[in-house]
Amino acid sequence: MFDSPTASSMPVPPTPDGEAAPDALPKTLVSGAYLHLRRDIIEGRLAPGAKLRVEHLKDSYGVGAGTLREALALLVSDALVVAQGQRGFHVKPISMADFHDITQTRILLECEALKQSIQSGDDIWESRVVAAFHRLDRAQKRLAANPSERFDEWEDRNREYHQALISACRSAWVQHFLAILNQQAERYRRLVITRKPIPRDLHAEHQAILDATLDRNSDAACKLLAEHIGMTYEAVKQLPATLFND
Repeated sequence: MFDSPTASSMPVPPTPDGEAAPDALPKTLVSGAYLHLRRDIIEGRLAPGAKLRVEHLKDSYGVGAGTLREALALLVSDALVVAQGQRGFHVKPISMADFHDITQTRILLECEALKQSIQSGDDIWESRVVAAFHRLDRAQKRLAANPSERFDEWEDRNREYHQALISACRSAWVQHFLAILNQQAERYRRLVITRKPIPRDLHAEHQAILDATLDRNSDAACKLLAEHIGMTYEAVKQLPATLFND
């Protein structure tokens, strides 16, 4: 999958606070602040819709205002932060309309990517998918025993499994956009993992997709994948409306 945009690829606002010019900023500091902010947004420590005040956050994250603004500019490109002109930066709100859009677009692209992978994937691709499923299965068992402590591990293994399924897709753009969509979807998945608003057997869902994929049955695999992605949307629909910014 593509990496997130690098700090040097994004325009940076001026720094009237006296910090070093953007070109002189240590990129490791920008990357560190970017990754820290992104994780806090995805995990909900920075609440959806919250105003991101540079003068407050720079102390919390241990960086200067210019570094923080550059990191926030990267998060705008990730669609996790919204820049509102003179009103500054806000965490992107969450809503059912937003998640419906994410879900439908992800189904469209991920099913096409899986279809292409099934058509062109070789034995090495198959072994990658099987290995990713094995790791996900182990993480699933640990998640069931301790949802709050094991979600991060499960999320990583779940992402790796979905990436492995489509890793033989030759469209770099499709994979790039899917990486962004999956990152967006994680904010919503975290809302349902401990609440479990509807009954699901995630192991069975992932197993069925794996079996159809290894059988090279692209129609069945894509149908199962679409249903699997759509089930998360159905689960999120059952959550209290107060969790969303609608």
